[in-house]
Amino acid sequence: MKRIWWIPISILLLSGCVPSGNDEAEVINTEEEEAETAIIPSMQLDDQYYRTLLPYKQSATRGKIVSRLNSRYDIKEAEHGLLRLSQQQFSPDDYYFQEGQKITDEEASLWLQRKSKDNPQGLNPEDGRSKAETDGGERPQPELLAHILEQNYLVKTEEDKIRLGGVSIGLAMNTVYYSSTDNIPYEESIPQDQIAEEGKRMADEIVKRLREKEGMSDVPILVALFAQNSRNAMTPGTYFSYGAAPKGETEVANWNDVDEEYVVFPTSGTDEQYRDIDTAFRNFKQDVEVYFSNFTSVIGKGFYQSGQLQEMKIEIPIQFYGSAEVIGFTQYVTGLILDHFPDDVQIEVNVTSTNGAEALILRKAGETEPVVHIYE
Repeated sequence: MKRIWWIPISILLLSGCVPSGNDEAEVINTEEEEAETAIIPSMQLDDQYYRTLLPYKQSATRGKIVSRLNSRYDIKEAEHGLLRLSQQQFSPDDYYFQEGQKITDEEASLWLQRKSKDNPQGLNPEDGRSKAETDGGERPQPELLAHILEQNYLVKTEEDKIRLGGVSIGLAMNTVYYSSTDNIPYEESIPQDQIAEEGKRMADEIVKRLREKEGMSDVPILVALFAQNSRNAMTPGTYFSYGAAPKGETEVANWNDVDEEYVVFPTSGTDEQYRDIDTAFRNFKQDVEVYFSNFTSVIGKGFYQSGQLQEMKIEIPIQFYGSAEVIGFTQYVTGLILDHFPDDVQIEVNVTSTNGAEALILRKAGETEPVVHIYE
């Protein structure tokens, strides 16, 4: 039997997450017209995370994403996925993160609406129906653009000041359009090639508008297209294409396909690509259910890049009986992870009950010993 690691209650050890007492943040000035003092944290949790300037500046459009996207899964992935793609253009070693400061709340509201005589800035298709067509119940063209997400990336100058070094824009596109006619709701699927074509058109228009803003003429702009999932989906949508407008350019060049996918396990399909992992997950699930005879469900969500599984997140809801039983169950599940899943895949297991989170098991890719936390 492989060794099981147990971390005592209320102690959480995550590699690189606890700064030493000698770490000091760096205080630096910005290059804004009104000079501001910013603090650069000295601690970087991981090479995949950007350091963030303090005090934290919220985007003017903060909060819009909640009402514009279909699910909390899409909200999270739209933000995290854009961060992931931005790393290819703006290295976390050289750039600092800040929420978007260039697109105002008013601009975002106008851009997300349909184009019309009253709002020529609208990026969604114009409602070209005649009165007779509208009265007859004919549906308008679906709205394609759901949300615009902006992220700013800052760099330090030789004069030890901070300036804007890059901007990333995420365009969340609808794959399903939800609306109503005469108070009767309906939904309309939108083909992938349509959201790709229109998304790229919108990207060029947004780049042109950003170039007109002060300080944006020579800033690289990355734009990525996100296909959000349907409302009842258990997994988020994903980014499917991205490109960049180099300094001074008003159009996005060199669009690149993004091969990313989320898959729910156990799968209901017969795709050969998922067979080995699906078999491993089913065996894991079966062994978990041996522990609790009245067990309900174990659900896994796998994240694939270029056809390869990168990460598996597993949710295990249990009935809560006592701390000792939670500890014993967590030890048992930790051993199952080592037995069933390959070492090159990051595995995260969350054990929950009606009282909330009970335990977290995390095994990073390439590591053989998981980190375990039992919540008090």
